Order: sequence, then C-alpha cells, then structure tokens
Amino acid sequence: MAPFARLTEQKLVDYKAVTPPAPTATISAPEAPSSAKPKIGFVSLGCPKNLVDSEVMMGLLHNAGGQLTPSADDAEIIVVNTCSFIDSAKQESVNTILEMAQHKQANGGRAHRLIVAGCLVERYRDEIRRNIPEVDAVVGTGELEAILTAAGLTPKPTPQPDSPFHILPQGTPQSTIHTHPIGKTQTDAEVAHLIERAPSAVHQHSRPLTDREVAPQLKIIQSLAETGTTHGDSPLAHPGNHIAHIPDAGTKSLPPMKPGAPHLDSAMWVSQDARVHPPSQNEGWEGTTPSRPEGNLREQQGRFSRAAWDGASSTLPDYLYSDATPRILTTPRASAYIKIAEGCDHPCSFCIIPQLRGKFRSRRMSSILAEAENLISQGVREITLIGQDTTCYGEDLGFTEGLSELLAALAVLPGLKWLRFLYTYPNKVTNRLLETMAKHDNIAKYLDVPLQHASASVLKRMKRGGSAQIFLSLIERARRIVPEIVIRTSFIVGFPGETEADYKELEDFIKAARIDWLGVFTYSDEEGAKAFDLPAELKVPKRTIQSRRNKLMKLQQKISAKSKAAWVGRELDLLVEGESEETELLWEGRTLLHAPEIDGKVFINDFGPHETLVPGTFYRAEITESHDYDVVARILD
Repeated sequence: MAPFARLTEQKLVDYKAVTPPAPTATISAPEAPSSAKPKIGFVSLGCPKNLVDSEVMMGLLHNAGGQLTPSADDAEIIVVNTCSFIDSAKQESVNTILEMAQHKQANGGRAHRLIVAGCLVERYRDEIRRNIPEVDAVVGTGELEAILTAAGLTPKPTPQPDSPFHILPQGTPQSTIHTHPIGKTQTDAEVAHLIERAPSAVHQHSRPLTDREVAPQLKIIQSLAETGTTHGDSPLAHPGNHIAHIPDAGTKSLPPMKPGAPHLDSAMWVSQDARVHPPSQNEGWEGTTPSRPEGNLREQQGRFSRAAWDGASSTLPDYLYSDATPRILTTPRASAYIKIAEGCDHPCSFCIIPQLRGKFRSRRMSSILAEAENLISQGVREITLIGQDTTCYGEDLGFTEGLSELLAALAVLPGLKWLRFLYTYPNKVTNRLLETMAKHDNIAKYLDVPLQHASASVLKRMKRGGSAQIFLSLIERARRIVPEIVIRTSFIVGFPGETEADYKELEDFIKAARIDWLGVFTYSDEEGAKAFDLPAELKVPKRTIQSRRNKLMKLQQKISAKSKAAWVGRELDLLVEGESEETELLWEGRTLLHAPEIDGKVFINDFGPHETLVPGTFYRAEITESHDYDVVARILD
C-alpha cells in the first residue's frame, strides 16, 4: 500500500461512513466565493517556521479581501497548513484534513472550499487530491502566493499607511490604526486597552497531557518538531504550549471534538483581530536566489532528490517572504517570530527537510531589519529569529559571520527588549557569535543547539559529525564566554545501528553536560531520508527505542530539578502572558531564558504591588520556588 494511503486508510473508513462523497475540484477553476469578502478559517500545525508561513498566507488573503474568522461555522474557506517532518506529524496533519473535510460536508455547505498547504503537500501533492477528493486545492511551501488562486481571490493594491502594521480589532474598520512611536513607554492602561481591543488572534485547542504513552507524540506536534524540543515525558500539568489564551469576544470556536476524533492541540483558528503589513514583494538578490557552495555540491549529489516520492513535484521550493509581504501576526502582542532564512543544505541522514523546504537561502539583512523596526513600532518587544539553520545565515550572500552581524544590528534597535535565535548547528557556533550574545544585554543568553547524539559512530551514520568530547568542549566554551547561558538541545534515540554502548555514551554525556532544556525524539524512519535505506538488521526495535527515551527523560528530570532549584532567590524580568490554563489562581509568564512555547513555565502566585497584571507587559520578579521543569515567582514591581 502507498505511504499516504496507509495514513488515510482507517480514517477514511471512519468518516466516509457518515459523510457523502464530494466532487473533485481543481485549483485552476475555483468555486466562486459566496460573498465578495469570503470568510476564511485557518488551522496551522507544526513548528514556528510553519506558523510564519500561515501568517504570510493570512496576510495575502486579508490583503486580497478575505475575512479571517475563528468560527468554524462561519468559515466559507478552510485552510490547513500541515507538517510532514516525522510520522506522527504526518498522521496529525492527515487526521486534521479529514476532520475538516467532514466539517465541510456536515456544515450545510457553508464551508465550500478546503485548501491544504505546507510540508505534507511537498511530500504527497498528488496523493492528497487522489485520496481525499474533498480537498479543493493544494499549496506547497514554495508557492505561498498561490493561496490566492486556491481561494478564488486576486491581489489588490493597498494604500501605504504611515506604519506598515495595522491593528485590526474585531468589528473595527481597517482604517482605525493605533500606533506608538518607537521607544515610547506605554502605560498599563494603554496596553490593556489595546489588548482588550486587539487580542492575540490565536485560538488554540489544547488539553493537558494526562497519559504518559500519548504525551511524547503530542509534544512533537506542539513544539519545534525539527529540533526535538520537548522538556519531559511526564504530564507535569503542561498542555504542551505556553501561549496566553485571550477570549475571542464572543465568537464560536472550532466545534468540540467527538470522543475518538483527532485532536487539534496545535490548531489555530485566526480571527480578524490581527496585525497586517503591506503588499508582497518576493525576496531574492538582484533578481536571483543565491546558494551556498555546499548546497550546490549536495544538489549534484542528489540531496534534494524527490525521486522516491510518488506524487511529489520535482520542483524545489525557492520562496522567501520579505518585509513588504502582507503578514498577520498570530502570536501574543508583545512577541513575534522573524524567519531569517529558509531551506537547508545539511546532509543529515535522518531528515527530509531539505526535500520539503529546498536549498538554504537567506533574506537580505535590510529586509529583516525593516521588518523588526515595523514590529517594534507596533508594540512588539520580543523577537525570536528562526530558520532551518540560523547559523548559516548570510553565507549565500557573502557573509562569514552573518548571524553575528544581524544580531548586533538588531540589538541596538530602540524599543527591542528581548532578542533570541533558535536552531543553530554545533560546528557553526563561533566565538564571535557567543561574544555578540555576551555583549548585548537584550540578546538572550540562550543557545538552542540540537546535537542529536553523543556517540561518534552514531553521529557519523547520521552524517552530522562530532563526538561527546567535541560537544562538551562547545558547551564549556559557551558557558565561559557567556556567563549563566542556558543550553537547549535535543537527541534522537534508536537511530539505526545504535548499540547499547552508544546509548550508554549518550547517557553519560547528558550527566556530564548538565543541559538546561533537553528533548528526546524516538527515531522515525522517513522515506526519502538516507537512513531509511539502511539494512533492516540495523533498525532498532521500537520497544527498545521507547525504553531508551524514557530512561533519558527520567535522568533529565533529575538534572532539571536540580538546575531549577538554583533559580530560587534570583530576580529576573518577566514577560507576563496571562492567566494560567491550569488554574485561575495562577498567572503565567516567561523569562528571557524561556523560549516561546517550548520550555518550562513561570507561574505567578503573588502580584506584589499590583491589583492585576497586564498580559504582554514586563515586570520585575523574584523566583520563590522550583519544580522539575517549572518555577514560581512573585512580582516585585
């Protein structure tokens, strides 16, 4: 049976029993919208890089006249932006598509178009349409602007405002714009007023992880899938995401899940309460997209080949958004991601990201700086830089220390309080990069560096390189140059050929390294990855893989508990995110040492001199107690 058919077989049987078949539509002849401004609902799955793609597509649709809605019942067009990194992510994407197909049929014809976008399209473009005829159009990662054709909309020019970001509270005319000069301090009342009128557009449907066997799969979907960023396998009262939830002013959210229905823990139904900036302009360099020499060499060696993928297009994605591209932010008001590059050239034998996302390509620095200034001018105070490998930034544009130069340029922008970057490659963490982090107070002393393993033999088969000693030296160097730096990493257990001795070496490394935030993935055999073709006798039994993961997470739990205990008594700046999902008696926030969505939480049980706190505002706080992964704080001022 074909891989995609295997993913859909049981779910198709389940829902087709109650859903009449739908005719197959084509992207070239979209059904006419039922209104001049069709209402569009989004479900965005996967990592922050995929979320930025969703934000770009929403911006394009909004700019072309679409109305974004968080109400499933109101949506005339439904877009599912998918993830396809590993099997559990693919299954989550397929389940969500099938659920939206059922909703399309069961909602009396209100939702008349279902569009599937993202990485799953790059992998199974033809098979999605063949196996799920309710899907009307597909949009790959390199063709985001095709979302307009898929939705039956055409671009229209928009007058350029003084500020490229609009605040669009629900029910308020688009011309009503609230801006604040860069560097101007906003009072709590001003911030509260804006948040009340223009809350985060994200409505995530999540439930606490209560089953230890299910938790790992859910965390993969809810966190940064490419780097294995989970922080434990026990529930610890974590729902798997740490985004503040703000009521949606009375709109009806996605229908409640029926027992046994696929969950939407990372789904996002995005309302019109959002921020937009102006029309699209493709990135590029003098009309072309440059490449790194490594990328050109690996292309010749077949690294980006999709020959093994039935139904996939042979054309690699090459799209880059820019500061002029319409984009609707779905993150909490004070925070935003900026994607500084796209694609990947690395030869990692377990990974299919290069085939899904194309060759590595950087945005121009001027474009990134312009986007950051625009964000800051609209109240964003925390920017997180993302890309498949941020440490390669600028190599295709002639830089040798591109990320260091970009960080230095961003750090001095007035009004930017917090700046961090994720997804680094171990052998590209240079002294200059670390020195840049140490030099600027607003750059997070936080290094996200996926190591994947510590055994030299396993790393060689992974085509990663390195060893336990090399990685210990890297961590020692980082801690010496950047005092009190926090290290986040991830590992894969059960890679083909991993022996008990290899596993023990990884275990010893974790004990020696004392990693602050650590995640462990179980190996996923992915067609198209080089490791997929390794001999069957090298494949590790699933039971052994899961046992090794469980043991590592129990070890890390003890390390983390000791690390968090050392936080007690520290005074830190805290970004308040809102009332805790776990109890109305607590609020939640993050420090500069917590990346959005993926690390532990800071629970707030004492507001200090304040009667209430304002989400999206920074406060000074003291850590008063610690737990395995989380800490508790009281507000000082």
